[in-house]
Amino acid sequence: MHLPLSDMYNQPDERNRLDHMRQGVIGKPLDRPEGPLKVSGTATYAAEWRIAGCVDGVLVLASIAQGQVSAIHRDDVLAREGVLAVIADPAMTRRSAQGMAAKAPQQDAARVEYFGQPVALVVAQTFEQARDAALALRIDYTDASDPAPFDPHAPGVKVEAPSDSKPVEGGDLDQAMETAAFSIDVEYDTPGHASAAMEPHATIAQWQGDNLILHGSYQMLAYNVKEIADCLGIAADKVRIIAPYVGGGFGSKLGITHEAVSAAIAARELGRPVRVVMTRQQVFQTVMRRSETRQRVRLAADPAGRLIGLGHEALVSNLPGEKFAEPVTQATEFLYGGENRLLKVEVARISRLTAGSVRAPGEAVGMQVLEAAMDELAEKIGIDPIDLRKRNLPATVPVEGTPYSSRMLTQALEEGAKAFGWSARQTRPCQTREGEWWIGMGMASAARVNMMVPAQARVTLQADGSALVETDQTDIGTGTYAILGQIAGEMLGLPIAQVTVTLGDTALPAGAGSGGSFGAISTGSAVMRACEAIRETLAKRLGCDETDLALKDGSASAPGGESRALPDLLDGHDLVETGSIKPGKTAKEFSQASYGAFFAEVAVHAFTGEVRVRRMTGAFGFGRVLNAKTARSQCLGGMVWGIGSALTEELAFDTRDGHLVNHDLAEYHVPVHADVPAIEVILLEERDAAASPLQAKGVGELGICGAAGAIANAVYNACGVRVRSFPLTLDKIIPALPDPFASAA
Repeated sequence: MHLPLSDMYNQPDERNRLDHMRQGVIGKPLDRPEGPLKVSGTATYAAEWRIAGCVDGVLVLASIAQGQVSAIHRDDVLAREGVLAVIADPAMTRRSAQGMAAKAPQQDAARVEYFGQPVALVVAQTFEQARDAALALRIDYTDASDPAPFDPHAPGVKVEAPSDSKPVEGGDLDQAMETAAFSIDVEYDTPGHASAAMEPHATIAQWQGDNLILHGSYQMLAYNVKEIADCLGIAADKVRIIAPYVGGGFGSKLGITHEAVSAAIAARELGRPVRVVMTRQQVFQTVMRRSETRQRVRLAADPAGRLIGLGHEALVSNLPGEKFAEPVTQATEFLYGGENRLLKVEVARISRLTAGSVRAPGEAVGMQVLEAAMDELAEKIGIDPIDLRKRNLPATVPVEGTPYSSRMLTQALEEGAKAFGWSARQTRPCQTREGEWWIGMGMASAARVNMMVPAQARVTLQADGSALVETDQTDIGTGTYAILGQIAGEMLGLPIAQVTVTLGDTALPAGAGSGGSFGAISTGSAVMRACEAIRETLAKRLGCDETDLALKDGSASAPGGESRALPDLLDGHDLVETGSIKPGKTAKEFSQASYGAFFAEVAVHAFTGEVRVRRMTGAFGFGRVLNAKTARSQCLGGMVWGIGSALTEELAFDTRDGHLVNHDLAEYHVPVHADVPAIEVILLEERDAAASPLQAKGVGELGICGAAGAIANAVYNACGVRVRSFPLTLDKIIPALPDPFASAA
């Protein structure tokens, strides 16, 4: 049964739905049920499926940046021991699919658009044979007739407005800047970022007649099925994707990419299963990057420190014709007031690998810059940075006038400041010195848009009284197995041990997928709807209304009636329901977002400029907390990303030929244990009835949105060096350091 799509969660009587259940598992910090499998090495990831007759393929990458493949010298390679085929099919992709594309990305890999683009696949009996042959394969190229530049800031680069977004304009920003009592006009740069998920992209493809089965590492299976089918020219119902465990994605696995398409083509040509696993270097060079940005922020305030003008403009980049543009100003639209405003994003068309969604697209880089600029304005006015933010929280979204569904920013600022000890912060830089280290504090707001997308899930209340939850929703390390089980357990009155969750198979109902922080609230709401239907049936059997039905510890009771064990009510038969959800009217009626605040203490070495983050606190409000442990982990992980964004992470491209210089984890520096201090996460419980039937909002990306800004602000407070180019590396700090032999002022 498919439940009718409903807007019930907009109504007052839905707002405390889960609060009226009795099992008491929702929100609890339960362990992830698949955890033991992962830590013991027995969870089967994409490349680890043992399939008889499977052979290995290795991608061959272009050694030029732009041009056309004119010849592939196959014969020498095919003569090597174990080599089975050299695949260069027009259906192979030269770009990765964007998230939720549901159609093929750009194909015809013989046309080279960026350095390192896959152009062929070598298949052999073993991985080592395929790798060596791929390295030996000779390819001839012709030059591109009209090459794009490699540098987004090069003279003459083509710059255009994104096709799917428009500037936000209101009032007269230039006039506001001229008449403001206080104003700043600053420019910041952020570099490109890589997702750098632990598990590299991998696929095993096998054909059973006309049907394709992929064991792969993907985030959004319902969309990925359509993308691979479109690439191969087959019907989507001929494709099945199996991905029960995904070793991280962070946006890089939202859309289908090169290894999946080439594996499927090779398997069809050879008539046997083919496994393609990208090397770490290939993932960096070919899959998806976050665009670098150049952002101009203009802030104008009246004598009381209230914003009368706000400008946020950004230049990002992507390949010619690619629709995606990093939505840098996404949170700026609703976060602070200022009736005179201009928010705008433009795209430079260049030759670099495809730019797309990396964790928290838009806010991850837009918020860190906006929050650094707000710190500059607070100093210019002479008020506390927290006070500046609290003074500028609008009643409705500026320009459009949309009301907020809920907003926990004030509470986050206050609770975070109290827990962190913000009152001890020195208001001027260079006030605290410990030996050779300048010490400082900084803060920033956090905000990330909330979204719901269509999702389905099937719940079976089995004859023995246990429950089974099934959906193609993926778990990329976020805790989906645990959360969906907790929702079903709470709704059906079952201990968590009696709930089994099966994920990551497109033979199951289509979930939302993992991305955009919408997986848990969307697919979780579908699970809730399915459970509601089961509860209705049980209530009828007990002769009561569903709202009066009490389910706990595997038993059911009606008011005034005796408790009955679920197996007795089910009488030997399973009860199966499929729940569905889609965005309701509240998606348009309210501005929905998750909010928070970051606080950081850093030490800056007076001689070397080295920055060490000593401690961080984050306070976050995102509706109902579905699992306190997994939610904390998501916030903590986001804050670690913030450390990387602030201090170490940067994609470095050679602007002479466009090649990525630091294409592995030895040179692309993600934070490691020694970089990460004690991190405190405060979860602010709330209910947002407009956001979802669960009254929950997304949390998976909130912890990164603004975190780097807090660290940059702390660096300034420590040593007086304001760096407007992320990351804050030694070469940018040292030239502006104060006299290292001076004591604290």
